[in-house]
Amino acid sequence: MNTNYLDLLAEKYDSEEKVVTEIINLEAILNLPKGTEHFVSDLHGEYHAFQHVLRNGSGKVKEKITDIFKDTMSKEEIDEFATLVYYPEDKLKIMKNKFNSQEELHQWYKQVICDMITLIPYASSKYSRSKLRKALPEQFVYVIEELLYKSDKYSNKKSYYEQILQQIIALGQSEKLITGLSYTIQRLIVDHLHVVGDIYDRGPDPDKIMDTLINYHSVDIQWGNHDVLWLGAFSGSKVCLANIIRICARYDNLDIIEDVYGINLRPLMTLAEKYYNDNPPFRPKEHRDKPLSEDESLQITKIHQAIAIIQFKLESSIIKRRPFFNMSERLLLEKVDYERNEVTVYGRTYALENTCFATIDHNDPARLLDEEDEVINKLLLSVQHSEKLARHMKFLIKKGSLYLRYNGNLLIHGCIPLNEEGQLEQMEIEGNVYKGRALLDQFEAYLRYAFSKRSQTDDLATDMVWYLWTGEYSSLFGKRAMTTFERYFIADKQSHKEQKNPYYYLRENEDICRSILKEFDLDPDQGHIINGHTPVKEINGENPIKANGKMIVIDGGFSKAYQSTTGIAGYTLLYNSFGMQLVAHKQFNSKEDVIHNGADVLSVKRVVDKELERKKVRETNVGQKLQGEIDMLTKLMEYRYMD
Repeated sequence: MNTNYLDLLAEKYDSEEKVVTEIINLEAILNLPKGTEHFVSDLHGEYHAFQHVLRNGSGKVKEKITDIFKDTMSKEEIDEFATLVYYPEDKLKIMKNKFNSQEELHQWYKQVICDMITLIPYASSKYSRSKLRKALPEQFVYVIEELLYKSDKYSNKKSYYEQILQQIIALGQSEKLITGLSYTIQRLIVDHLHVVGDIYDRGPDPDKIMDTLINYHSVDIQWGNHDVLWLGAFSGSKVCLANIIRICARYDNLDIIEDVYGINLRPLMTLAEKYYNDNPPFRPKEHRDKPLSEDESLQITKIHQAIAIIQFKLESSIIKRRPFFNMSERLLLEKVDYERNEVTVYGRTYALENTCFATIDHNDPARLLDEEDEVINKLLLSVQHSEKLARHMKFLIKKGSLYLRYNGNLLIHGCIPLNEEGQLEQMEIEGNVYKGRALLDQFEAYLRYAFSKRSQTDDLATDMVWYLWTGEYSSLFGKRAMTTFERYFIADKQSHKEQKNPYYYLRENEDICRSILKEFDLDPDQGHIINGHTPVKEINGENPIKANGKMIVIDGGFSKAYQSTTGIAGYTLLYNSFGMQLVAHKQFNSKEDVIHNGADVLSVKRVVDKELERKKVRETNVGQKLQGEIDMLTKLMEYRYMD
């Protein structure tokens, strides 16, 4: 081992006793049960539903409360206590008005604090005391530790503990302490969060989800196709930028672009007003809780058309300059007969309707007007100078990856591209052929390069990011072609169908899943593939647990746009030292419904896999890291402190 590194390490551990103490500590931690992992996917801007699932730990918070208090609390009391832990600030406001006197309120404060102090040791029983201390509210650490570790074996401290509680109440700190304890409990229930893709698009508050994740104690992200679109736009891809604005217009979420991230849409509005009129397929999908005026709807409809046409033109240019993308069939603007108002797609001719081709040069359909070019350049400049967007995208690139090998499982948002025989699909990039894990590594390398060279546009890296959004061999798209153009302009719904990669029916096959796990150097006997991206239509009897438990699909539809076809509001997955549980969620109505009525959103829990022996930290990714630290400290002992 490099002696310079050992010398640096010795500056921190500058005595034999410190080294020995740390080795003992780390070795002990390796023998603790592994912490609970919480998997969520396809959040799509649904901040309030996500917050609730995060706060209740997909039911784990109430489960712990029930374990401890089932003999001393009624079901209604357990529900009320759980709601207090989920939403302490809101619930405390309600409870303050519930009591007839200050004395009753103070007695309630005292009881709640005692109950939380009782719950915390159970919730933290898998952790070291040091880790628990880090989870406690900083301003109350001393007080809480005194109450947590109280011992009155000899009846000497009874009045001491009573006085602590009395002073908390007398000094007006009860609500702050209860709030702090509530968030401590939430944090202790879940050790690590995995977000298996698609934070962005469709829903109204992806920025709030990002702020939550930035402040979360332990998280990783596997990028989804919509996340990559936002990363691409920030990295300099004009076509990715056009796509995110088009999707925001479609779902009436342009305020995310303009109000949240401060991106100036005025030039685009001016262009839209000049060239476009009302057009039914481009009208925004209205939110039930946010009705639009006729003028607002018309303005969004015009913007929607303007950015869609810019998108189609930019896509055509990429397809032409990257022939190895094999997307020439998607040069649809060139396949339009503008005289007959028809288009030929995959050898079949369709009539066009609701067209908006005012800015298209029939002799050179991919050419942007000078005005369009100016608009997209101004938008890109605004995107790349948004402080808030920069903070979110930098976090997304830092914590994210296309796939993750974690504790023996493979986490991936979309798919591993396969052919009909179940073999890995191959893609040639600049003369080299890639497939499977190597192909995903190549995609990620291009994305990270594009992000690091944000001043470069229209280069191979930014074009590859767009390919991740829409390409046939993309692990995030997973279809043969994206039929956006057809959905806008062709009435025949047969033309709208998007053929999925064979992965999506082959993943029902256990042997296929085992071969994928092997491709990623994971044990097929122990590992699972945890997948998002495609909503599970439970309403039609589809099972999210596939291939004899080797494949678990956890996109059940957080997005309200999918819930009518899925029948539920999303799946989440829990993986603790005893095994895996899949949790289905009912539709989340509102935080107020939970606070006032105790209306939780869980339904059935299903055991996916039960550990034969309780899994320890030693067997996890964290354990591998800790073992590496132990090995280094052992080397330091030999180097510095042993004869």
